[in-house]
Amino acid sequence: MKRFSEREGYKAIKDKLQIESIDEELRNGLWNALIKYYFRMAKRDSDVTRIFQTVWHNYFKKPLDDMGVDLSDTYSRVRKYFFSCKWNEVYDFIEFLANTGITQSIGTYDPRQIYDKDFINVCNYIFELEVSGYRFVGKIITPITSKVEINEIEESLKRTDKLSSINQHLNQALVLLSDRKKPDYRNSIKESISAVEALCKIISKNDKATLGDALKFVKNKIGLHPALEKSFSSLYGYTSSADGIRHSLLEESKLNFEDAKFFLVSCSAFINYLISKSSRLNIDLT
Repeated sequence: MKRFSEREGYKAIKDKLQIESIDEELRNGLWNALIKYYFRMAKRDSDVTRIFQTVWHNYFKKPLDDMGVDLSDTYSRVRKYFFSCKWNEVYDFIEFLANTGITQSIGTYDPRQIYDKDFINVCNYIFELEVSGYRFVGKIITPITSKVEINEIEESLKRTDKLSSINQHLNQALVLLSDRKKPDYRNSIKESISAVEALCKIISKNDKATLGDALKFVKNKIGLHPALEKSFSSLYGYTSSADGIRHSLLEESKLNFEDAKFFLVSCSAFINYLISKSSRLNIDLT
């Protein structure tokens, strides 16, 4: 069962999307990947020693004779570091190992031939599962959610605090996107576009208008650029046909985190824009 703060959207967005942070579940998942692909897959102690020597010499940059000869002790020291270091140092560590080429050079793994790319694929799976704002792109860990995007979402939530219908749609879009047990990207997109639709209905003073109709009114009332009207009309059209977002689902959805995040950020930015324009023109949104 989700906690109250998660259900109602009171948990900070940076915590929900794990920006500049790592929670226990994400750290545990990445450590388990390290165990599987580096610390436990080698069949000889000499191979495990080589892995630790590489870490000790090239990552920690410490004397090898400080590493000791007891592998279990060395393992414990590396583990202690991993679970006590800062969030960015966790990413430093796994990125370092992914770039060593160790798994391809030792040659003592099982017949499945585990390579660094398999480790990277598993890490990316864990990143998505735990809603991290980062992914491996090639062998480099890259942010997929920028501070600008986060600021747009946070600003839209603040601006719509007294516009309950819009705020509820945005909060629900975020909750569905960041659900680590069962993310619902399809309905997250639906909620994002519904937030825009709700605001346009308020501006047009027509509760029964579709987004397409409301946008035409908004364009004339606040001077919306035709390109913006067309772009959001196209997005609305996409949600009405692609993957059954607004209608019955005809086949298994292929939507992912990036799709849902794009809609949430884009719709948040558009809402911020419309509210700013309305305020400047003294348009009542209550």
